[in-house]
Amino acid sequence: MDRRKGRLTSPPDRQSIIRLVNNAVNSGAIKQKACEIVGIDARTLDRWNKKAEDLRPIAAKPTPKNKLTNEEEQEIIRIINLPEYSHLPPSQIVPKLADKGKYIASESSFYRVMKKYNQQKHRGSTKAPVKRKVTTHCAMKTNQVWTWDITWLKTNVKGLYYKLYLMMDIWDRSIVAHEVWEEENSENASILIEKAVIANKVLRKPLVLHSDNGSPMKGSTFLATLERLGVTKSFSRPRVSNDNPYSESLFKTMKYCPEFPKKGFSSLQDAREWVLKFVNWYNNDHLHSGLNFISPMDRRLNKDIEMLKNRQKVYEQARNLRPERWTRHTRK
Repeated sequence: MDRRKGRLTSPPDRQSIIRLVNNAVNSGAIKQKACEIVGIDARTLDRWNKKAEDLRPIAAKPTPKNKLTNEEEQEIIRIINLPEYSHLPPSQIVPKLADKGKYIASESSFYRVMKKYNQQKHRGSTKAPVKRKVTTHCAMKTNQVWTWDITWLKTNVKGLYYKLYLMMDIWDRSIVAHEVWEEENSENASILIEKAVIANKVLRKPLVLHSDNGSPMKGSTFLATLERLGVTKSFSRPRVSNDNPYSESLFKTMKYCPEFPKKGFSSLQDAREWVLKFVNWYNNDHLHSGLNFISPMDRRLNKDIEMLKNRQKVYEQARNLRPERWTRHTRK
């Protein structure tokens, strides 16, 4: 039924109308005008044509008018494997053919045919890129995976900075070693890692130390120290800044806390004293969001499970007293 016209149209009538309009269009008539003559809208005709198609999965589909012939596909395969084109992508092959007065198909058609015939591989004399799995390390307890980095601390003298070395355990986010020096080199890093390994009693025990690709991290002195201590080295991927997120997050926590000297430190001793106070606060008093708001030292001492259970009891008691204020479950 054509609801806008208010009349019924049987399937045979539809087929007749479709045939008449198509014959008129093939003879040169405009489809819109032909539809107006028979009293239907052009969109109605399109809908009827769509319903008239055989939509079964096994039904033979009409061949697209712009489909390449088998001869054209074979010609594309022959051309891309010629010595003068075998190392070039379609984006260069098509223009080169056009310069010779020849056009077979577009670049996208070249790519489609290459994919169909399994020809879309690495082209050229250079080695194909190798996709390597990203190295990952998982910490299940303390002193399994450490991460470290160096940040600069501003001084009262313009252009002069102190270098803060910080090492942390990613399991409990605690700072295991720190030091402030005037220079940034692998010798200072070697001293710090040796002190940290001895202080935490992990000499020649399974320990991974992750860092970025800075020169102090890859210095020969530092790498030799890691090998002597039995520490496995791990580095961020080149030009990937977020492969060392724990250290970067720690530096942001430090430099954005209210007590951080925004105007800089007056001396090296002043910087060392302030960093020591920050480390004590961070390890013992700071409630870390990544630890469900437990301090790093409480987690390091395995107090976090009992503390979270106690918090849960408090939340449950509050919910039982005033259930109308709790729309869902209590906070984990």
